Amino acid sequence: MIIKNGLIVSEQNTYKADILLKDEKIECIGNNIAEEGHEIIDAEGKYVIPGAIDVHTHMNLIAGKYTTVDDFYSGTIAAACGGTTTIVDHLGFGPKGCNLSHQINKYHELAHDKAMIDYSFHGVVQHLNDKILDELEHHVNNGIISFKVYMTYNNKLSDDKLYRVLKKMKQVGGIVPVHAENDQVINYFRAKYKSQGKITPIYHAKSRPNNTESEAIGRILNLAKLAGDAPVYIVHLSTKEGLIEVKEARKRGQKNIFVETCTQYLTLTQEEYKKDNFEGLKYIMAPPLRTKKDIDFLWDGINQGDIQTIGTDHCPFSFRQKLIAKNDFTIAPGGGPGVEERVSVIFSEGVSKGKISINKFVEVMCTNPSKIYGLYPKKGVIQPGSDADIVIINPNIEQEIKIKDLHGNSDYSMYEGLKVKCKIDRVILRGTTIVKENKFLSNRIKGKFIKRKKVNKNL
Repeated sequence: MIIKNGLIVSEQNTYKADILLKDEKIECIGNNIAEEGHEIIDAEGKYVIPGAIDVHTHMNLIAGKYTTVDDFYSGTIAAACGGTTTIVDHLGFGPKGCNLSHQINKYHELAHDKAMIDYSFHGVVQHLNDKILDELEHHVNNGIISFKVYMTYNNKLSDDKLYRVLKKMKQVGGIVPVHAENDQVINYFRAKYKSQGKITPIYHAKSRPNNTESEAIGRILNLAKLAGDAPVYIVHLSTKEGLIEVKEARKRGQKNIFVETCTQYLTLTQEEYKKDNFEGLKYIMAPPLRTKKDIDFLWDGINQGDIQTIGTDHCPFSFRQKLIAKNDFTIAPGGGPGVEERVSVIFSEGVSKGKISINKFVEVMCTNPSKIYGLYPKKGVIQPGSDADIVIINPNIEQEIKIKDLHGNSDYSMYEGLKVKCKIDRVILRGTTIVKENKFLSNRIKGKFIKRKKVNKNL
């Protein structure tokens, strides 16, 4: 296959050239590549970017008595149709006291032969002892280089245990994604509002004010510093105050801090929680949606290099499932869909509106996720020898996001009715077209599990 006449985009450059794809890899890039015997794709007037990478998804997640409506099959089809060719999925919690391998083995079974794009996993540390610390080293050495920790929820770790995980992961060449929120203060507010009869969705946001995030971010950064600048990755950062904590730590010289925000925190505000007919329940997630002030600060943070990646936290519980909480926001299953909409929404709201450059777009959607999480240069870049994962974007078409046009199993989109100025023309996974004109071309190729490599975390 040869892709001709398109504008190839990297995190640094935009240039016109042809790309030859062969044997699942990018064979070469140049001008006037011989066309005989090859399928020709004309990308005139379009951007040619690396396949996007979403390093924050939750497929097949079980939360209490609810399971997300997307499994690895439907969820990765949705991802593919949205221009994402690789995911790194966060494992759900396992049974109390289980070892690290329990959930990893379970998720291999869930994803094998079902994932339609390439994938890997973030492990999860839900309790800690010496055996778990030894097991961390084993898994990092075998390609799962990231293990998530929580500072809230039932399986949160205490500060001493967070420190021990950070210290061990630095020693063995791994990285620690962290859900940073102050558990005790949040639970105080939740109980307070509930006792006062304040149970509508807006009180979900009020029970998790900005400083409950920023306090926890400051605390985990201090623990990482104490652990010798252990590599730490803040997932779904949502607040101005949280990002200020990161900026201040970096000013003090701390290294190996990486930050992710998500599509929803760059586009949606707390006003969504006030919608009629219980529609506000659709947006219950942790952390909650914030304000326009936070949104503007996060976009600036992306431009200035303070935020490295944009994920989705795709955790699709249906509106029907969320309606259990119409009389009590505290029992709503938390999370929302978004894996399919991410590339189009961020391109339209970011690149098309002049908030970020097309190169910054590729950096935060493709290249940085790959570098941080041990996928580079296999993924996230268009260069000879890399996997032939390519997305072709037409920036000259405006279309409206409608749930009926999406491919996941969710019964709503958080971005319903949003007009986006772009269209994903074609998605190529390892040299094979898997999406064309918004149609998933089924069973042409299946996703592969990727063992990730230890990398130098100082980007």
